[in-house]
Amino acid sequence: MPYCEVDRYQAGDKWEGVRLFYRRYGRGATKVLLVIGLAGTHDSWGPQIRGLTGSMEPADGGDEPEPAARTDEEAGAPADAPATATATEEEDVGEGIEVCCFDNRGVGRSTIPPHKSYYSTSIMARDALALMDHLGWKKAHVFGHSMGAMISCKLAALAPHRLSSLALLNVTGGGMECFPKVDAQMLSLAFRFLRARTPEQRALVDLETHYTKEYLDEEVESCTRRAILYKEYVKGISSSGMQSNCGFEGQINACWTHKVTTKELDTIRAAGFLVSVIHGRHDIIAQVCHARRLAQRLLPVARMVDLHGAHLVSHERPQEVNNALMDLIKATKSATAPHEWSSQPENTSA
Repeated sequence: MPYCEVDRYQAGDKWEGVRLFYRRYGRGATKVLLVIGLAGTHDSWGPQIRGLTGSMEPADGGDEPEPAARTDEEAGAPADAPATATATEEEDVGEGIEVCCFDNRGVGRSTIPPHKSYYSTSIMARDALALMDHLGWKKAHVFGHSMGAMISCKLAALAPHRLSSLALLNVTGGGMECFPKVDAQMLSLAFRFLRARTPEQRALVDLETHYTKEYLDEEVESCTRRAILYKEYVKGISSSGMQSNCGFEGQINACWTHKVTTKELDTIRAAGFLVSVIHGRHDIIAQVCHARRLAQRLLPVARMVDLHGAHLVSHERPQEVNNALMDLIKATKSATAPHEWSSQPENTSA
């Protein structure tokens, strides 16, 4: 399986390696790095992988048998040597798109450092940069969702010369902006989320926080979309396992301590690449007002794309999101001027 060692941390009197599990899809000179959000794994990008590459077949081969799940206590223990791909210089292999997505530290098949001090959006941005180095990618379009969009902002400020463009899906500025609008529905969801101990309990909460009720209640063939997605979520959570407490607490810490400074925003604007801020206007986790404010602060290089959907607008409105991402890639290739990009009419699909 493809792994990349990105960092080391101290565990007692030893130093342990942090490995990221990643997958590549498609093939082409255009490189796209997808950075997933809190508690999500690489396969959460399914609709975008298919939309950008036309295939869900990994370019780096199929799965090998997975190692046994590690407990929190075992998370810092040495692992067997990874089957690591050799980094090569980026080659022009045609007009296609190559996508790479990965599990952030603290979730999925990647290493789970044991303490929250090993998690921040800056640290995780350096993880993403190390993965690009491992792949031999000089530049990439970087698309992030939720916490992944926070990480992507930090990456853009850390190494702006490595980005072709930046897309921020359902993003906030971190800290207090991570708090959703407090009402009876959200308090109930938070209580149920904290008490969820099984894939079935977690799936029920995830559906209500990720999608609009309208979308979940849609009739699909002989049942509702809610029933279909519930089975998919239970299967997905069961196969990957519930996220460990230390991994979840670490990623929460990364969100809570995240902040993009004025200097970092200046760096992103000055880099000259185009930015797309894509958001579901009914998102109850990341409120759209924060995304609008960030897009405004990134003018003249940023464009706001406002869609009818919730936190997983990338799944709820995949065609519109994929179109927005492709528009960004095409505008970059055609060297569209920032003021022309940002002045295009805002997408407000009903």
